[in-house]
Amino acid sequence: MTTTPSAPITVIGGGLAGSECAYQLSRLGHDVVLREMKPHKRSPAHKSDALGELVCSNSLRSDNPQSAIGMLHAELRRVGSLILGAADLHRVPAGDALAVEREGFAREIEGSLRRGRVTIVGGEVTALPEGTVVIATGPLTSPALTDALAPLVGEKLYFYDAIAPIVSGDSVDLSIAWRASRYDKGGDDYLNLPMDKEQYLAFVQALRAGEKVKPHEFEEPRYFEGCLPIEVMAERGDEVLAFGPMKPVGLVDPRTGKRAHAVVQLRMEDRAGTAWNLVGFQTRLTWPEQKRIFGMIPGLQAAEWVRMGQIHRNTFIDSPRLLASDLSLKREPRLFFAGQISGVEGYVESAACGYLVALSVHARLTGTTFTPPPGTTALGALYRHVTGEAHPPDAPYQPTNVVFALYPSLEGKKLKKADKRVAYAERGGRDFDRWAPLAPHPVAPRPVPAPPVVPVSAAPGAPATHS
Repeated sequence: MTTTPSAPITVIGGGLAGSECAYQLSRLGHDVVLREMKPHKRSPAHKSDALGELVCSNSLRSDNPQSAIGMLHAELRRVGSLILGAADLHRVPAGDALAVEREGFAREIEGSLRRGRVTIVGGEVTALPEGTVVIATGPLTSPALTDALAPLVGEKLYFYDAIAPIVSGDSVDLSIAWRASRYDKGGDDYLNLPMDKEQYLAFVQALRAGEKVKPHEFEEPRYFEGCLPIEVMAERGDEVLAFGPMKPVGLVDPRTGKRAHAVVQLRMEDRAGTAWNLVGFQTRLTWPEQKRIFGMIPGLQAAEWVRMGQIHRNTFIDSPRLLASDLSLKREPRLFFAGQISGVEGYVESAACGYLVALSVHARLTGTTFTPPPGTTALGALYRHVTGEAHPPDAPYQPTNVVFALYPSLEGKKLKKADKRVAYAERGGRDFDRWAPLAPHPVAPRPVPAPPVVPVSAAPGAPATHS
């Protein structure tokens, strides 16, 4: 099961998908050449030379095992994911979200790759290499490689993505901000900046009127619904932000004992709290306008900005039409696609796709059968999305995060939302257990939950006792 091919496998792209794919192939006994254009060249969104660089956020989203993304976290931990392992080692407080310290996270990824059978080669790839190739170049695939792929994939698809600004922690006015998570889930991991109704409406109007970065004339703005620029949300209605990223529910200002009309949350970028991300504030405002408008937020009047928000174009292929069931290109089966270029959205989803492609490449090169995870699992739901199984035949293909809408529907009677989440998680866990022995490398046993704490009570009919 660990036969090494005569030539190394080439993985193009050192982001989360490419790093995960290269690591898993190395773990399965294959020699891998990981091609990454940094440090010789960077995309417009990247700032460091590190592999596994996180760009638009340091959060890998909810770690709740009864959410779709939390299920994906749990499954990736069980299969020995490089990305989830690095995230757990470099986790920073963020309530029930899995957020990481970026630099340590990236160092962990690169160190793990270098200790395996992976050779990292810098420099832009402008033509497709020979042999088995995994294309994991992400949403900002370079123009030269995009041109090389164009004859094989046809129409170039894209949408616009935006990243949120980061503020220096010591420039936040702590006489206004207070630390708390919504409903105290996770303690006091966020900084909260309250707005009354008058301040909020003035802020919304400023967002609408602010100068935006304009796309090129030949580009039609198309945004991923899960990561809309904040000014686009503001244009959809006065209270959209107050019911979205600025929702005040579950947050009471300890100074007033009241809930504000809207709240801006800041999430830690590092363990020391020197930098904070404006949660949900991805934007296409020009940099001067960002400083002016975000300076209207109470507590940020004297803000020092570590990074301004920006916008970039994301490229992806029409995977259900172009890819075979093993995630290889139908027209050129030696080519495999992993991560956001295949139409998954999100850091963890990209890593998961890289893992699945590694299993498929391994099966191809060892003459075994690639058995994807059941569609009832989070990994399987992503596979259903990329292969088109989760969508009506004529539906246009668009990138997505892992969501329960990608799973096969639950059979039986209608359930409340909370009960549905439990049912999805329990069904997925059972089916993952059945699939795990088919994986070509060891999968950790499913964690056994701790027994519930049962309060001590007196004999039936007697008054309860309390310790």
